[in-house]
Amino acid sequence: MSRALPQSETAPRDLAPASAGPKAASGRGGLAASTGGDLLFTAIFALAILSMPIWLAPIGAGYPDILQKFAIYGIFAIGFNILFGFSGYLSFGHAAFLGAGSYAAVWMFKLLSMNAIPAVLFAILIAAAFSLVIGFVSLRRSGIYFSILTLAFAQMSYNLAYSVLTPITNGETGLQISRADPRIVDRAFGTAGDALPAPNFFGMELQGWPGFYFCAVILILAFFLAVRIKHSTFGMMLLAIKSNQNRMAFTGFSTRPYLLAAFVVSGMYAGLAGGLLAITDPLAGADRMQWTASGEVVLMTILGGVGTLLGPVIGAAVMKYLEQIFSSFNEHVLARAFDFLPHSLQDFMVAITSPFVGEGWQLTLGLMFMIVVIFLPGGIMEGVHRIGAIARRPKLAGEKQMPDRPHPARTGAK
Repeated sequence: MSRALPQSETAPRDLAPASAGPKAASGRGGLAASTGGDLLFTAIFALAILSMPIWLAPIGAGYPDILQKFAIYGIFAIGFNILFGFSGYLSFGHAAFLGAGSYAAVWMFKLLSMNAIPAVLFAILIAAAFSLVIGFVSLRRSGIYFSILTLAFAQMSYNLAYSVLTPITNGETGLQISRADPRIVDRAFGTAGDALPAPNFFGMELQGWPGFYFCAVILILAFFLAVRIKHSTFGMMLLAIKSNQNRMAFTGFSTRPYLLAAFVVSGMYAGLAGGLLAITDPLAGADRMQWTASGEVVLMTILGGVGTLLGPVIGAAVMKYLEQIFSSFNEHVLARAFDFLPHSLQDFMVAITSPFVGEGWQLTLGLMFMIVVIFLPGGIMEGVHRIGAIARRPKLAGEKQMPDRPHPARTGAK
C-alpha cells in the first residue's frame, strides 16, 4: 500500500505565502484585495511625497533642488532594494548603471530632443542592456564573489569612461549639451532656439518646482511597481531564494532566471535615476560610476531598512539631507543655534559640534550608521515598528485585564 506523505515531505513550507487564507485561496478575490491594498498604500505614499515642500520646510529641506535629490536617489535605492532586499544578493556595482543612464539621457538631448521622455526611456533601455550583460556574468557566482564581480565591472566602466570611451563620454570634462548639437526632432519642429536649451516636458522646463514634481511622480510610479513586484509571484520567488536558495534548487526551480530578472529590473531603476540626474542637471560624468556611488546606495538601503518598501526612500532622504544641509553648516550657524546659552557654554557647544557638520558631515553619517547597525539591525523602519509596538502595548494589556466572558454552553445550561 502506498503511504501518504506528510505535508513537510510533499511541498516546502517556505514557499507558501504566510498570509494564505480565504481570500488568498479564492484567487480573484485575493488578487483584488491585494491590488486595493497596494493602491491605498501607494496613495498614502504619494500624498507624503507631493506634500514634502510643506512638512520638510521647518528643517530647511523645503526647496526644489534637495527635494529632487530625495526623489531621484529614492528611486535608485528602491531599485537596489529589489535585488539586495528581496533576493539577498549584494551588488557593489550599481553605480555603473546610474552613470550609463546619465550618459544615455544626455546623448538623447544632444541627438534628438530636449524632451525628457525620450531621454528617460533611452536611459532605462541602455541600463537594461548593460545590466543584462553584467548580471549574466556576475550571477555565475554568489555571496562575496558576486559582490566583487559587480564591483570589478563598475570600476572597469569607470576607467573606460575616462579612457577608451572618451569619444562617447568626453572623458574628464564630462558630456554636456551645447548650442551646436543636432537635436534633430527639435529642429524639425522649429523648437530649437539659439540659446542654450534646458530639458523640458512637452515645452515645460524642468527646473525648480516643475522638475521636482516630475521626479516625484516618477518616484511614486516606481514605488508602486516595487510594491506590486514584492507582492507578486515573482517577488515571492525572490524572497524564497533569499530564505534558502538551495532548497529552491532542490524543489526543481531554476533560480538564475529569477535572479537575472531581478538584477535587470534593479539596473533599470538605476538607469532611470541616472537619466533623471541628467534632466535636473544636463551633465554626465564618470564620477557617477565611481565605487563611492555604489557604496552610497548600499548605505541608504541598510540605513532605511533592507527588504522594506519605505526604508530605502527614507534612507536616501536622510543621507542626502545630511550631505546637503549638514555640509552647509559652519561655526556661525552653530553660534546662532546656541545663542540662548551663556557665552562660555555657547563656545563649548560650538567647539564640540563643529567637527560633525560642514566638511565633517560624513562623521555624523558614520555615527548614525553605527548606531543603526548596532541597535536597529533592521534600519530606521525597525525603529518605527518598535515605536508602534510600544504604542499598542497598553491597549493589549488593558484587553488582558478584562474578565473572561462566560462560555456559551454554560449560559445555555442556566
